[in-house]
Amino acid sequence: MTSFRADPPEPDDETLRRVVAELRRPVAIDPGIDQRALSAIRAGRGTATFSRPRRWWLGAAAAVAALAASLLLGVRHTNPAGGTGGERAVVLRLVAPASSAVVVVGDFNDWSPVATPLRPTASGEWTVRLDLPPGRYRYTFLVDGREWKSDPAEPPAPDNDYGPPTSILTVT
Repeated sequence: MTSFRADPPEPDDETLRRVVAELRRPVAIDPGIDQRALSAIRAGRGTATFSRPRRWWLGAAAAVAALAASLLLGVRHTNPAGGTGGERAVVLRLVAPASSAVVVVGDFNDWSPVATPLRPTASGEWTVRLDLPPGRYRYTFLVDGREWKSDPAEPPAPDNDYGPPTSILTVT
């Protein structure tokens, strides 16, 4: 089999042609730049020269800022429906009467095969209620720990060629 490399077509616009020509120009790199940079690092140049007490205060200030940020981000206000503010209740269903276990895995639970089990109903339907913030979520069902199924009630996700069939859930 013969292979060949086809050059891309040349642009028609004169400005674009000049830009492409400039981008194709070789870049000259000083061969000694690496050695000079390493020498400067070894000599201590190019680094901050703080006194020890100031370094200590900077470290303490960074620790306090990190603690404050984690506390602020960790606070969640609960609404009367049981979720956090702005979330919507979504019920996912799958008819699988002969199954002994069904879980849903997706973007909303970090694709965990144990985080979100569905509960069976007397009619053979499996359900779960999720409180999700608005957005688009990709997900699939795992039936009996071995069979992946997309949700027939939601649009299928474009094939990703690497995993199970998935569906798209849009929460508004």
